Amino acid sequence: MRLSFRLKHHFFSAFRELFVHHHGSLEFRAKIFSLIIAANKEATVESYILIKNIGLDLYKEDTDRANLLMLSTKELVKKVQDNNGLNIDALVLNIQKELKIIPRYAHKIDIDSLRRLLRYTYDTDTLAYQENILEFLQKIKDETLNNKG
Repeated sequence: MRLSFRLKHHFFSAFRELFVHHHGSLEFRAKIFSLIIAANKEATVESYILIKNIGLDLYKEDTDRANLLMLSTKELVKKVQDNNGLNIDALVLNIQKELKIIPRYAHKIDIDSLRRLLRYTYDTDTLAYQENILEFLQKIKDETLNNKG
């Protein structure tokens, strides 16, 4: 059964844009979660389990979409941690660009859900950094929604 899940994941990873309904929306959410997790050098397995649970709530118990959200987040965090063409600054710029193109994505920035990830941060400096990121996300969410009118 574990092999079946991996094959399904690799298949979806390769053809995500074709087979996943609202792929862009899911990817945007993954970027938001990744931003918070990647700021913590000690990212925990519990963070990803929490994202899957948040995904189950968001996607009305759709396990495949929740898993895809978790795996997409994990991939982005790994790219940041491995310095593989992505860093936190690039992720922030990417999020800002997407919000300019698709302002309705601002509704997908759920600060309460993101704040739940902070319970897995034990370093006070990292926690302060993540709090600053949350403040930034709230600010760009508010600005985007207020400028949409």
